[in-house]
Amino acid sequence: MTDGTTDRETGRDGTGPDRVTLMVGGGIAAALLAVIGSAGGWVLAGDEKSPVTAPVEAADSRSPSAQTTPPPRGRPTPTTAAPSSTAPTRPTGLTVPDLVGMNFEEARHELRGLGLGWQFVFGNGNSSSVLSTNPTAGTPVQRGVTVVVTVTGSAPPNSVPDLLGMKCRDAGAELVDDGFSPRYPTGRSGTVTAQEPEGGAVRKWNDIVSISCGTASSGDESASPQ
Repeated sequence: MTDGTTDRETGRDGTGPDRVTLMVGGGIAAALLAVIGSAGGWVLAGDEKSPVTAPVEAADSRSPSAQTTPPPRGRPTPTTAAPSSTAPTRPTGLTVPDLVGMNFEEARHELRGLGLGWQFVFGNGNSSSVLSTNPTAGTPVQRGVTVVVTVTGSAPPNSVPDLLGMKCRDAGAELVDDGFSPRYPTGRSGTVTAQEPEGGAVRKWNDIVSISCGTASSGDESASPQ
């Protein structure tokens, strides 16, 4: 009995109860230190402040800087119309009258009243009526355009007027009225000092009559082209 008690109290390796107590206590202390260490590490880790990232605020759509400007649209390159080779003709409502079958002198009167020129082309017959016109009847024209009038018959005889002493411009106008073509070898100023053929000579329509005009006096004006 005594041996068993002794063995239990002292132990076989010679260690006593105090050593067992220290070992148990040391193990508990180690466990506590481990728990404290892990908790301390968590606390220390919590003390370190991680960098704070500021939240990105949504841009205010009302702010000018936040508005998105769409890219400019490509503007079409303006094209320049190629210049026309001829100026556009404005309609005047004026057309060539129907002169076919009309006496050529009456046809001339109508053309003059419309502000149109005329040129007679005579044929070989005896009729004085208009055969055709160029441009034809109904063609839109501008004032001043010359209409070629073809007459069925030949040019009738015509008497040359006496123009001596007349103002050059008035003499030219009279020649046109009488169916002649005036020429001005010395110009159109002054008065008529000579003419060829002379007054009273018989010629035909469209024949040329030359008139020589002298220096205009102080009261004369320069003759305008007829």
